[in-house]
Amino acid sequence: MNESALTQLGTAPQDSNDALMASLTPKQIVEELDKFIVGQTKAKRAVGIALRNRWRRQQLPDSLRDEVGPKNILMIGPTGVGKTEIARRLAKLSKSPFIKVEASKYTEVGYVGRDVES
Repeated sequence: MNESALTQLGTAPQDSNDALMASLTPKQIVEELDKFIVGQTKAKRAVGIALRNRWRRQQLPDSLRDEVGPKNILMIGPTGVGKTEIARRLAKLSKSPFIKVEASKYTEVGYVGRDVES
């Protein structure tokens, strides 16, 4: 990661965040994630590109922004492979809030499969 991007990691809200994101490439985002997450090369690359594209979409004029739809990422995999940690580190890097919600808290105990009523 270039020195100016590293310097900006700890600074003020919106202006520095824009400057930080303007200076970060997907490769640099992956390099930052590599410091904390072992493996998951494809996932780190995908989220690095997605984060950069999200920032680029936000820079478009309002008239064009509506034409370029936002992309979402759904990370799936077994427990302990790094899904939450990738999301947590990306949020920290982009100075965005991170909220973790356990879906199991919203389902009945022992529930498996589709709901009969739906």
